[in-house]
Amino acid sequence: MRVTNVNKTSIVRFRVRLGIQRVVSLALCSLLGISSVTVRAETLQAFVSVLPLKHFVERVGGKHVRVAVMVGPGQSPHTFEPSPKQMVELAAAEVYFAIGVPFEDVWMERIAADHPALRVVDVRKGITLRPLEAEAPAHRHSYPEEEKSHGGAGRGDPHIWTDPRRVEIIADNIRETLMALDPAHHAEYESNYTEFVAELERLDKAIRRLLKPKQARRFMVFHPAWSYFAEAYGLQQISIEIAGKEPGARQLAKLVDTAKAQGIRVIFVQTQFSRRNAETVARAIGGRVIAVDPLAENYTENLLFVAETFAEAMQ
Repeated sequence: MRVTNVNKTSIVRFRVRLGIQRVVSLALCSLLGISSVTVRAETLQAFVSVLPLKHFVERVGGKHVRVAVMVGPGQSPHTFEPSPKQMVELAAAEVYFAIGVPFEDVWMERIAADHPALRVVDVRKGITLRPLEAEAPAHRHSYPEEEKSHGGAGRGDPHIWTDPRRVEIIADNIRETLMALDPAHHAEYESNYTEFVAELERLDKAIRRLLKPKQARRFMVFHPAWSYFAEAYGLQQISIEIAGKEPGARQLAKLVDTAKAQGIRVIFVQTQFSRRNAETVARAIGGRVIAVDPLAENYTENLLFVAETFAEAMQ
């Protein structure tokens, strides 16, 4: 039965009683010496660098965390600069989760200096980073111990979120941080984390089933964002761009020869980068260009879509 005649006086009285109860509760906590953090009422304010990381923090933090993102849809972490509005909004944030994307190399020192109370957490803690395309193995990095004071530091490949198993480590770092900042909701953060990890494990198994028949196959991309994905699922990534630089005519010719020799007929690109060189290679091999986005916010659905797209392209 639908109620259409609401007693507004009763609602007002209820709200007044609720307000009085909250005041009494806070007063009792003060008299008993209970820390204010145990009755935290406000939402924890967090900033992140990229959209997938926003998704991870929201999955672990749930309703107790409000997340703002630096690099929005269609923007590139390589060329991004924070807006004046974002720099102001950082003053209200308690924590910034960094993942080592290029703009952080330039901006994190300034952000930390302008907002000394802001806690900067490097979610790469505990993850061994792959070298960038132009790096030798000796430049491989690992962050097993402490948080880094400047979240963007390090030359390793930052695209760790393309491997669900590494995302489990990212989620654990997020969980630990949120529980330290907001211990009153410890149990909820723990529960959210457990649920998210179970989803990541299901995703990993689904992708393995899709790509197991494609072991050791190669795929070509413009920007090398899929190194961790390739490593996780037994594939090999060939990149047109190396160390942020577009190839010259001689390099393009070699890429065309490689694509023909490997039977590659699809070049994968991101919407954040130019398609010009990818289309040049595609025309030369009689292939096509397909867009896949490692920066999409709908992480689980997007990564499964990418796996399906890769599997179809490697027929």
